[in-house]
Amino acid sequence: MAVYEPIKRYEHDVEERGMTDPMMMKSNNISIDHDEDVEMAIQQISKSTSASSASAAGCGAGGAAAYKNVSNEEAAAASLPSKLRQQQRLVSLDVFRGLTVAIMILVDDVGGILPAINHSPWNGLTLADLVMPFFLFMVGVSLSLTYKKMSCGTVATRKTVLRTLKLLALGLFLQGGYFHGIKDLTFGVDIEQMRWMGILQRIAIAYFVAALCEIWLKGDDNVNSGRSLLRKYRFQWSAALIITVLYLSLLYGLHVPDWEYQIPGDSSSAPKTFSVKCGVQGDTGPACNAVGMIDRKILGLRHLYGRPIYARTEQCSINSPDNGPLPADAPSWCQAPFDPEGLLSSMMAIVTCLVGLHYGHIIVHFKNHRDRILHWSISSSSLIILGLTLDLLGMHINKPLYTFSYMCITAGSAGILFAAIYLMVDVCGYRRPTVVMEWMGMHALMIFVLVACNLLPVIIHGFYWRKPQNNILSLIGIGK
Repeated sequence: MAVYEPIKRYEHDVEERGMTDPMMMKSNNISIDHDEDVEMAIQQISKSTSASSASAAGCGAGGAAAYKNVSNEEAAAASLPSKLRQQQRLVSLDVFRGLTVAIMILVDDVGGILPAINHSPWNGLTLADLVMPFFLFMVGVSLSLTYKKMSCGTVATRKTVLRTLKLLALGLFLQGGYFHGIKDLTFGVDIEQMRWMGILQRIAIAYFVAALCEIWLKGDDNVNSGRSLLRKYRFQWSAALIITVLYLSLLYGLHVPDWEYQIPGDSSSAPKTFSVKCGVQGDTGPACNAVGMIDRKILGLRHLYGRPIYARTEQCSINSPDNGPLPADAPSWCQAPFDPEGLLSSMMAIVTCLVGLHYGHIIVHFKNHRDRILHWSISSSSLIILGLTLDLLGMHINKPLYTFSYMCITAGSAGILFAAIYLMVDVCGYRRPTVVMEWMGMHALMIFVLVACNLLPVIIHGFYWRKPQNNILSLIGIGK
């Protein structure tokens, strides 16, 4: 599972997750209606201040200097009291992110005990299968708020590239195999066997494409209805459609040939070689799908995830849906590496991010709570109905392949949960019961690094008394 560190808004180079519709704002003689954004209050302050500064006018020779100029509205926002500026956050997004982090920790720690909430071995949907799409959805929502107003698309693109590279590097460090886990005090990874893809890498790819779409693929239409909203962002929807069609064409159109792989033996025996018979087209089973074939061809077998999710299927485990010994008649592909965050499946992850972008656009262009919730509800219901229909027609809900039906179901579910949290937190003002989730959402990346990536247990495990076995984790039964 993964998390998304809130994107820094490039105008100020500070963190921003969006804005809220405040319940009460009266400081600095501000009084705004419940259905207006904090932005409206900032504009009022802007009109009453005498500060004057030029806004960025373009990205030519003086683009860098123009980019640094601050508008009256931005100066007014900076002059707000810290408490008022904090209310500019879309609190429900922080709560949603924190709740997803909590679910991630729950399924990581309890999934082995309760397989029903653990990742589905192949087809199907469980609680754990919702985590990744929820984070991707939140990336899209955050992007719409971060890039709501831009002074220079070139500068924004440069910063997007830099953030993407940072996420990729962090993902390789945390999930490329450098840390061997709490059962092993050693560290380091052979680059020839490093895992190239992973959770943060997938988020980086989705963020990069969605950010470029938000920066460059916007229309100039005024938004006053759902139809005009679709018209303004028609190029982004066209990009989502192209990506979806390309994904479906490759998944169901590519021919998958026979292939083989090796698993290392012990020190006294040679590696074992297994042959997998395929020779099919459009197969979505564990052995002969186009997602795995593309990863094997481009990334290489050595660079894929070594503990495949389908090892818990009935064909590969006598304890299915939990891990267990291989059955006597287990097929040859059961121990083959397979990356659940592969290249082809990441295309649909991008679409999930673009769907979240649409939900964020609703926040930007519709100031009334009722309008926002209505548009979210219609979009979410349509996605879920479409996903269920496709599943009934044979396009199974499948996380490892990130099928189109899976994208629809999970994005629609994210939309419904987000709308419910928004109604409770930002509309009704029930923030006290969600304060812990809000804090977790504001520190999501830190929690992911320390907990989900086992960094904190590894650090604790490294301190022992006289012998490596005499450490705290071993004493309490963790890491044995």
